[in-house]
Amino acid sequence: MVTTDPNELLNQSKVAKILGVTEKFLEARRCRGGGVPFIRVGRLVRYRRSDIEAWLESRRVSSTTEAGK
Repeated sequence: MVTTDPNELLNQSKVAKILGVTEKFLEARRCRGGGVPFIRVGRLVRYRRSDIEAWLESRRVSSTTEAGK
């Protein structure tokens, strides 16, 4: 059984792969807002696994009419 630590810090490359987006997408969202919450460790950017899961859950919709809200 594989368990994941919700406090695990992931780098941008891993998060991009998990979400199926480009690293440029994550960079743009950090600048514009609306993306996954992130943590700065010096010059490094890290994402907490629990924040990724919460962000995904907040974007869940059950129909296309909800997607525009």
